[in-house]
Amino acid sequence: MKASKAVPLLGISILLLSAGSVPEPERNAAPPPSPKPATPPGLVLFSDQFNDPALKGWKADQSGVWSVRHGVLRADLPDERQLKSFLYAGSGAWTNYAVDLDVCAMRGADKGVAVRVVEGETGIAVDLRGPGYEDVLLRRREWPLAKAAVVNANGQWHHLRIEARNQRYRVWVNGAVVIDKEDSKKARSSGGIALAAYTGGVKQCTLYFDNVVVTALGTAATTAAEGGD
Repeated sequence: MKASKAVPLLGISILLLSAGSVPEPERNAAPPPSPKPATPPGLVLFSDQFNDPALKGWKADQSGVWSVRHGVLRADLPDERQLKSFLYAGSGAWTNYAVDLDVCAMRGADKGVAVRVVEGETGIAVDLRGPGYEDVLLRRREWPLAKAAVVNANGQWHHLRIEARNQRYRVWVNGAVVIDKEDSKKARSSGGIALAAYTGGVKQCTLYFDNVVVTALGTAATTAAEGGD
């Protein structure tokens, strides 16, 4: 009798476990094919099309977030509020430069990149926010410097270009200049770049990056060009 009762109980347990598993097609879906790499003018300081899964030239602030998948860079965070992670590259000697990249969010709202960053410290950040916001922010630490309305749907690639020249910051989204701002505090004069993953208030973040290119503007200080693959 005991053995006969164990079978239906086991079946019920399996059904309950199955019911608790919620499929997440957006989290596991491949992004659309990425665009052709941009070819901005100027000396290339760093570039990566993510052909190398070892992420040579990059340094993550934590494990388990950043990986190369489908031939592009993927960042994925647990579904909790206000989680973040950064992937660093470049040199503290970089001064005036531009960074071009393509980014595609599959889940969540925030798509970030920062310039003039020293690892573990702050820089000048750009946050392209999608569903529920449809804008782009320029920040110095937590303080906003500028904001512009920009439609940027999930499941699509968007091209970002950020120029840091002296204390002037210019931001392009999909080929259009949307922010042109001087930092009156002159907070940052040099540093590398950081890609950012952030769950924000929506508690989601699955996004992809590709075609990262950093080029010197004018007399940007650098000792050598470097990059991934």
